[in-house]
Amino acid sequence: MPWSKTAIVGLLLAAFSATSATAPELTAPLFHKNKYIMGTVFEIVVYDPSSAHAAQAMEAALKEIVRLDGVMSNYKTDSELSRLNRTAHFRAQVVSPDLFRVIEESLRYSRLSGGKFDVTVGPLVDRWKAALRGEPTPSPAEEEKLRACVGFEKVELIPPNQIEFHSPCLQIDLGAIGKGYAVDRAVDILRASEIESALVDAGGSTFYGMGSPPGHAGWLVHLRDPSNKIDPQVMLCENSVSTSEQTPKSLLGNESAGHIIDPETGVPLKTRYALSVVAKTGTASDALSTTLLLVGPEKGRGLVEGMRNVAAIWVSPEGQTEIASSGPRILTGGISPSDVSVTGPTPKIHKEQE
Repeated sequence: MPWSKTAIVGLLLAAFSATSATAPELTAPLFHKNKYIMGTVFEIVVYDPSSAHAAQAMEAALKEIVRLDGVMSNYKTDSELSRLNRTAHFRAQVVSPDLFRVIEESLRYSRLSGGKFDVTVGPLVDRWKAALRGEPTPSPAEEEKLRACVGFEKVELIPPNQIEFHSPCLQIDLGAIGKGYAVDRAVDILRASEIESALVDAGGSTFYGMGSPPGHAGWLVHLRDPSNKIDPQVMLCENSVSTSEQTPKSLLGNESAGHIIDPETGVPLKTRYALSVVAKTGTASDALSTTLLLVGPEKGRGLVEGMRNVAAIWVSPEGQTEIASSGPRILTGGISPSDVSVTGPTPKIHKEQE
């Protein structure tokens, strides 16, 4: 879920948190570009000696995200996913490598979570979104009918490029993994453009840190803290962090609604936590943030400890925290000087906006 104020603070701190050093080193300038895509603002910051090279690389990365929106969107009726949702019921359809890959990854996390992560919740998500807009909440009979449409095991992947739905009403919604996948593809474009140091931000919900800012150990990102007491932070260097939380009741016309649906119950998840996950890719951190929010800290700890290079923190509005890790560090209450290597001067940022 986007949390724009915190995201902006994290991004700016990542860019400006350096302190001056005695060494008279020259630092490459920092360039910034953003664009509204996938219902949010994607931002990219890049260190590079050349403004023209940085601008070209950032533009190419953002164009890739726009292209992927045309693949994965379930809002655009002409997207590849929307076409698949109309035509794949009991009939295998040829799909692009990107759509095949992201659905394949989705099913992997479904199996990992025992079905808690399930992109086939589309019919339930659509119905509860209607409740968010003020329509009546679904009756038990309607919920039961919609739940019969859901089930990741009803999606058949036929390598190398075909997908079939074994249900007459199944619909895929990639909202819990699509932005992370888009971040990874943007990072691929930046690497192909020979960018070595960059931060990619998908609306504050998923970050990926490429390399590190000059003279630093990584990109400092402040994580979601509903208590305003913990200040969880992570240093990203060739890895990603994503955050998920249920829509706050104060933003809902109907207190029983919400945008994260539990596929087991068919109703919006009830949880007090905001959950942040560190993983090697944006795809992984995005999918795991929803998964671990759904399963909660007790079961989530076992999942985290059973994977490599993953860490998670659950934070409640009262400041209660649960942390699990199989490698990465999530810091709370500030970072000591030994945690951050600082040898370069404070950078200047050059912004481009669309």
